Amino acid sequence: MKEAIDYLKRKLDAFPRVPMSLLPTPCHRLNAISEMYGVEVFCKRDDLTGFGFGGNKTRKLDLLLAEALDYECDTIVTSGGIQSNFCRITAAAGIYRGLSVHLVLGGQAPETLTGNLVLDEILGATTHFVEAAGFKDLEEESKRVARELESQGRKVFRIPVGGSVPMGAMAYTMAFTEILDDQERLGITFDHIIHASESGGTQAGLITGKLATGWRGNITGISAGTDRATLEEKIAVLANETAHLLEGRAERDAVVVDDAYIGEGYAIPTCAGERAVRLFAEKEGIFLDHVYTGKAASGLLDWLEKGRLKGQRVLFLHTGGTPELFA
Repeated sequence: MKEAIDYLKRKLDAFPRVPMSLLPTPCHRLNAISEMYGVEVFCKRDDLTGFGFGGNKTRKLDLLLAEALDYECDTIVTSGGIQSNFCRITAAAGIYRGLSVHLVLGGQAPETLTGNLVLDEILGATTHFVEAAGFKDLEEESKRVARELESQGRKVFRIPVGGSVPMGAMAYTMAFTEILDDQERLGITFDHIIHASESGGTQAGLITGKLATGWRGNITGISAGTDRATLEEKIAVLANETAHLLEGRAERDAVVVDDAYIGEGYAIPTCAGERAVRLFAEKEGIFLDHVYTGKAASGLLDWLEKGRLKGQRVLFLHTGGTPELFA
């Protein structure tokens, strides 16, 4: 396995990055939660990636911004929900390198800016609010905005929702090798990685790393809003495309999603998610959000309470999203 890990790291080193993220992120035991449930639970703190208020999206932008600069664009266009973490990080990354950033956000323009919208405004991004039934509508509107800007003479680099394209997912193949380094530093082996999953890039990248190195643990994505069958298929396709960049392939059966903790839908808080947010804050001093990590943690806690993780060492990947608490 060590030879496979070293080989993967060498291949990953060949991909250009704009190193904005502060890496490696901390990985530590959740002492109170571990004691509560009698299971060794650790947390990979990707809420502490440092740039633009942190979160898993900074890793993706390290790679995607390098692509944008290589394209010699002057404008970036992307889209997401009204409190999109990816849009916030894209605004920070693009403007940091002197690019104009346009964000297509799902929902009506609010009278008062809150959460990520405050940060988008401070960064100076141009926001376009649109009524959208889902990510597909947002993608179509972002394409329209990109075409309109191109007609004005702009050179546009458009990034799909969540940066969930092969190069964005590759950031979490890189993160997977970092998790393996965490194992070595801590002197343990994780049996299970649990994290929030929705646009699919984070999970696709982790799966690519798992298969490339022969790591024997399990990876489960807790869906934030999409049904299991749809999300698993989306992740499987993206993981295979990501693995292809490394001259490999991803197996469909490596993709596991649990959609039992969605509640009424995407971005709609759940009672279990609220409980998880408060428990992590009160017991560990860690802040989650209600859209992604709160729902993922509610799944983790439910699995712990039902004994599904008994005897395992579990890693909870905290993918960030803290500004949503102020929305």
